[in-house]
Amino acid sequence: MKYKKKFLYTFLMCIILSSSGWSKGIQNNVIIYTSHDQIYSEPILDLFEKISGIKVKAVYDVEATKTTGIVNRLIAEKNHPRCDVFWNNENIRTIVLKEKGILQRYISDSAKDIPKGFKDPEGFWTGFAARSRVIIYNKDMVDVDDFPKSIYDFTDRKWNGQVAIANPLFGTTATHAAALFAYLGNAKAISFFQALKENHVIIAQGNSVVKDQVANGELMAGLTDTDDANMAILAGKPIGIVMPDQDGMGTLLIPNTVVLINNCPNPENGKKFIDFLLSKEIESKLAFSSSVQIPVRNDVTKPATTPSFDSIRSMDISYDEIADKMEETAQYIKNYFLR
Repeated sequence: MKYKKKFLYTFLMCIILSSSGWSKGIQNNVIIYTSHDQIYSEPILDLFEKISGIKVKAVYDVEATKTTGIVNRLIAEKNHPRCDVFWNNENIRTIVLKEKGILQRYISDSAKDIPKGFKDPEGFWTGFAARSRVIIYNKDMVDVDDFPKSIYDFTDRKWNGQVAIANPLFGTTATHAAALFAYLGNAKAISFFQALKENHVIIAQGNSVVKDQVANGELMAGLTDTDDANMAILAGKPIGIVMPDQDGMGTLLIPNTVVLINNCPNPENGKKFIDFLLSKEIESKLAFSSSVQIPVRNDVTKPATTPSFDSIRSMDISYDEIADKMEETAQYIKNYFLR
């Protein structure tokens, strides 16, 4: 009887340890949440799995709620984290997660040469591989001398009902909206969005939808990101790309960010993945991929057609200032602009 009790206790402990992730086979994994498009991020995750032998379990975001969906999930899971690493395709909501105590500090050796402006001074997040907000236009519909050069051009009556932006409550468009509120001040930003609304700007489900509408000739122009714009060009669509406001306030550069989640189930494997993701080799791969991410380090190999970070006039605003405006901007967009 004593032997049977001991055997039963051992058997039950094995089940408990196995289900909680303590067995060797289960422990050798890493759980990644990512809002970087699956078509671009999955090959990177597969490469890490192949090189490291660590099993990757990935959760991807969807286009319509880009970034916001996973961020809300991380907030909901704060007391019982299921994720090890969040690879975000932008950085402002990453800062929001830091403020909510969801991240833990990790400074990777791979990030030593990443410029200070792309790193949290306290070590909670690191940026890499940026995108730029760009204007796209349909070359078959817009004369070469008449394409829009500024986001303010979209308030001109000649673009009435012919311009699209993604929903400003989500993704990089939400970040761009908050950046405008931070840079211009509330009054000027509200005036700009009101002018867009009066000019019947089309609100699309996401940046890729903006790209499709312009590429297919449904609309004349739109505001999107460099990765979506490049996909249209690779597909042979008659798309022109403009870095907006290069003679004025500049455009917005948005880096990817990677973070370690506080009290995550596999912290050591999470750190290994972060080291891997922040390497120059991976930033170069992202630059050569169809998403054409812009390296934040000048010595990273990139295609000749990909602009260098310091060749782009960017908005003179800190990412922390943008983060501070996110909630206020979202309230305005929801209560006034989208109504």
